[in-house]
Amino acid sequence: MTVRRTRPAPSRLDTPAARPAAPPVRAGRRRLAELTGSWRAALRIARRESRRARRRTALVLAMIALPVAVLAFLAASYDMAVLTGQEQVDRRLGVADAELRWISDTPLDQDEWGDSWTARDGTQRPTTARATTAQVSALLGPGSRVTEMRSGVRLTLRGPHRDEDMQGRVLDLGDPLARGLVRFRAGRAPEQPGEVAVSPAALRLLNLRLGRAVALADGSRAYTVVGVVEFPDDLGAVVALHPGAVPRTGPEPESSWLVDVPGTIDAALVSRLNDRGVLVAARPPNESAAERKRIWLGPVDPGETTDLGTGVLIAGLGLLEVVLLVGPAFAVGVRRRRRDLALVAVAGGDAAQLRRVVLADGVVLGVLGAATGLLVGVGAAFAGRPLMEQYVFDARFGGYRCWPIALLLLGAVAVLAGVLAALAPAWTAARQDVSAGLAGRRTPPVSQIRWLAFGLSLVAGGVGLAAFGASRTSTVVILTGLILGELGLVCCTPTLIGALARLGRALPLAPRIALRDASRNRAAAAPAICAVMAAVASSVALGGFLASSDARSSHAYRPMLPTGHVLVYAGESVRQPSLTQLAAMAREQWGADRIAPVNTVSCAPEVGYCDVAPVLPPAQVCPWQPGDKLSAAHRRQARADRRCRIDPMNYDGGYVQTGVDDGAALPLLTGADPATTAAATAVLRAGGVVVTEPRYLHDGLVTVRVNQVDPGTDRPGPTADFPGYALHGVAGQSHLLLSGSAARHLGLTWSPAGWVIGAPTPPDRQQRERFASALRPFGTFSMSVEYGRDSHDISPLLLLLAAAAGVITMGAAGIATALAAAEGRAELTTLAAVGAAPALRRMLAICQAGVIAGLGSVLGIVAGLGTAAIVLFSANRQYANDWPVPDRYPYVVPWPALGVLVLVPIVAMLGAGLFTRARLPIERRLD
Repeated sequence: MTVRRTRPAPSRLDTPAARPAAPPVRAGRRRLAELTGSWRAALRIARRESRRARRRTALVLAMIALPVAVLAFLAASYDMAVLTGQEQVDRRLGVADAELRWISDTPLDQDEWGDSWTARDGTQRPTTARATTAQVSALLGPGSRVTEMRSGVRLTLRGPHRDEDMQGRVLDLGDPLARGLVRFRAGRAPEQPGEVAVSPAALRLLNLRLGRAVALADGSRAYTVVGVVEFPDDLGAVVALHPGAVPRTGPEPESSWLVDVPGTIDAALVSRLNDRGVLVAARPPNESAAERKRIWLGPVDPGETTDLGTGVLIAGLGLLEVVLLVGPAFAVGVRRRRRDLALVAVAGGDAAQLRRVVLADGVVLGVLGAATGLLVGVGAAFAGRPLMEQYVFDARFGGYRCWPIALLLLGAVAVLAGVLAALAPAWTAARQDVSAGLAGRRTPPVSQIRWLAFGLSLVAGGVGLAAFGASRTSTVVILTGLILGELGLVCCTPTLIGALARLGRALPLAPRIALRDASRNRAAAAPAICAVMAAVASSVALGGFLASSDARSSHAYRPMLPTGHVLVYAGESVRQPSLTQLAAMAREQWGADRIAPVNTVSCAPEVGYCDVAPVLPPAQVCPWQPGDKLSAAHRRQARADRRCRIDPMNYDGGYVQTGVDDGAALPLLTGADPATTAAATAVLRAGGVVVTEPRYLHDGLVTVRVNQVDPGTDRPGPTADFPGYALHGVAGQSHLLLSGSAARHLGLTWSPAGWVIGAPTPPDRQQRERFASALRPFGTFSMSVEYGRDSHDISPLLLLLAAAAGVITMGAAGIATALAAAEGRAELTTLAAVGAAPALRRMLAICQAGVIAGLGSVLGIVAGLGTAAIVLFSANRQYANDWPVPDRYPYVVPWPALGVLVLVPIVAMLGAGLFTRARLPIERRLD
């Protein structure tokens, strides 16, 4: 039996007491809490999704981390290459207290660091007396130690295959003061004038070992290598000479002295040395050394050659390229998660929360990509530091640093790139139909006309802005216009894809499906096509400008000699070879059978240096000078005046090479034909002169003037008229060839300066080296070879630009094709079920790659050629009213680059077909 107890009815006393009302929460705090909670949940979802879709995560991380790693590598290398104040002092002084340079005979005032100075009385008078170490020691007082250094000594040493030019430094490495400037790798310090120490680079270049001998090129002296040393400020080929190895022949402005004083270098000592004209670079206190401006070790000073705005815009172009490459991955991820996003919407999530879920993917992957890229870049910079020092900067770095501010900025930009890449898919996800997402149906894309209108307006505005910037030669404005035009094309691309898809109804099955998929998945296809377009357009535009600039330079090129001819000048020779000996060498080495001596003119010793040049007749003199500030009307008159229609690089005759000749060197110097050479030789033998500029000839005469050049003044000398002959349309620079009688009439003398050799073809490096080796017993000679206009070929640069664009094209095509294959797996299963051939999958991949690479390349080529045309047209417009009239930029199509870019889509298509499995997938079988 079960006994149940009845509960009494509740009374008023049993009624629970009401809870006290909670204080109202402020609306701002509630919104902040909701926003924080929403982002926290979105980040958790993004982290979970990154673990699920590992392949897509790895792809996005690679595309974000790679540019970050490269820039982090450059930033860390730059920071290590920029020396701090203390590092500068240690590298310059070593263990010394100061470095002294005796540079003036008058008192001077200097800055704190001894880098710059000014004459105290305003008159700069360089030192003429030869200072000695004893004199410097006397200035410092007892107890001081001094050692001298000399840099900039040029040496030409005999190598195993050719003569090598090297830099020599004269210092006593046995002195502890000088020893602190180098690092010994092997051997010992030179102790005698016949001993040297060389750098590792010089050791490799000369193929030497310790104890071996190396001789000067002229054979006048030989040195024994006793040590291998490294100069931290120069890792190139350097030879350290004993102070007694190079005799002093005059004042040495490159000389300096390292000093060690008993006390400190105080202001009184610096002032006393400045009174004697000595510049002092002393070791400052440690607290002030850090305040000194850091210096850059690279070959180019970034502060002088780059503009901040240009750098920011170029970085913006790179950021846009990364965003366009990463965007398709996020778009595919959103499509594969459309059911999950629809469930979030059903659970009460609004459009903003859906956007946060997708944007959180960009945040998470951006942070991971930034961290990976920074770690890889900094680690590579530290590991590759010796290689960068040796082969790029040619100097040792300072301490290990990584430029934290730049790395933080790079990390922020990487996260920004991830967010921007996810921005368009986030807006698409927030606007999708919930019911279609729950059912797994596609939402048909809608082409909105406002995006097309907005894109076209951006294109027009970008073109106008780029043209305006080109007319003002502003790189920042040009790049801004190009970025706006590129953004406009990005906005127009989805509409273009939709139009092409409608035209693909008449195509076979595979290309029709490829175009249909591209139209359906515009959020993924459009960024990939735009990435290809941006890379190709930049390559074509830059290649077109470079090709046009090279054509302009080639047109303005003025050869020194006819193509293939060689000028050989005698240096400090022991003895001069005869003309017969030199002709035999040239015939043996180069197959040349024409050679003639070149004679230069000079004034009498009592006159000094003088300049001999022809004089333009008054009827040929332009009324205006290029340096005059002319009005627009005067510039128009000058452009219309035939007297002023001359080469701006050779105005008023320019520099005229004057020599004495009897007709033997004339055809070799100018390339004149035999009939012209015979007529000119007859004039020379009759006591006349020959000029290569017809403007100098008046009434069959040429006026020649001798200007006596004194320091600071030019005094006109004798002037005379001689029978003249003018050469028309000859090669080489402007020449004035005097006959012997004309030179004597002007009071001039002449002497042989070298030879001109008419080689059938320009000698290559090996031929020049063999010829120099044959001349080595006679002394030191220099050669100038005329290669003509074709010596500056920019085709490799154009091919490099095209290759860079091709890599981006194939990468974008591969990414888009792989994502499309993953997205279209269900359709491939359907095709397999209805009996489609296995080769259809491979053909579909080929067509998908062709749509991305082909359409992007076509758009890029058109955009690039149009950009180059706008820039060149605007550049020519700004010179339309200038005088002297500069050479115009011709419009040259970069055919090598276009040829590569046309082949790149074909290669991308073949690659897609090669790496795609032909077997169609089968998801399940029904028994």
